[in-house]
Amino acid sequence: MRVRVRVLEECGAMEGLLDDDALESSAVVANSAMNRERQLDGVNSYSRELGFHPLDWLVARVGPNGSGPPTDVPIGWLDLCCGSARALHQAAERLHRAGLDHRVSLVGVDLVDYFDPPSGTGVPPQLVGAPVGTWTPTRRFDLITCVHGLHYVGDKLGLLNRVAGWLAEDGRFIADLDLRAVRLADGRPAGRRLNAQLRTAGFTVDTRRRRISRTGPGAGVLPYRYLGADDRAGPNYTGQPAVSSYYTPE
Repeated sequence: MRVRVRVLEECGAMEGLLDDDALESSAVVANSAMNRERQLDGVNSYSRELGFHPLDWLVARVGPNGSGPPTDVPIGWLDLCCGSARALHQAAERLHRAGLDHRVSLVGVDLVDYFDPPSGTGVPPQLVGAPVGTWTPTRRFDLITCVHGLHYVGDKLGLLNRVAGWLAEDGRFIADLDLRAVRLADGRPAGRRLNAQLRTAGFTVDTRRRRISRTGPGAGVLPYRYLGADDRAGPNYTGQPAVSSYYTPE
């Protein structure tokens, strides 16, 4: 049975929020529809959702035909909430055909470890079944993506804080984020104040496309304390049920 957290704030009592353990058991979070069929490019694809082609961006970092200066650590792409990791497998196959599979490292993390099988050629992605809120990488990444995954994360702002420290110099982070899902203890959206604080912390917020990004590492500290999450928020702009996250300013 899931245990819901009771949070008492100065503004009054607020019941029904889930802690992280309970949220991970939510049917909304274990969403089998999100990122299960998404391709690397095409109509239902990463390139369409992100507004740029992630593999092309990575290959440009390596240089034409791998002509860029070799490094001890391959260029890295981390895909958070990667779903079936279909896009990463497709990227691995194309890197192999281009002779670049040892120059680019692909890592995917998803709560549900229902990943597509590798193609059997080249270096397969490293796929991890773990909550993105507690998982920690052992390296920095040139590209970090999270396609519609933040909709299902409890502590959204906490993950943004952590991701800021995972980027390589001039590394790029981009994710979908609906700021209306970040709420204060009284239920109001955090609103313009949060938007301004995200920008101060080094993030770029595109409210029209509901997208957040940043370039380069940083502390990225956001002055909020996480209270819990609500998996009964209903469908968001994607049409899929999502999770609202609750905070109190510090």
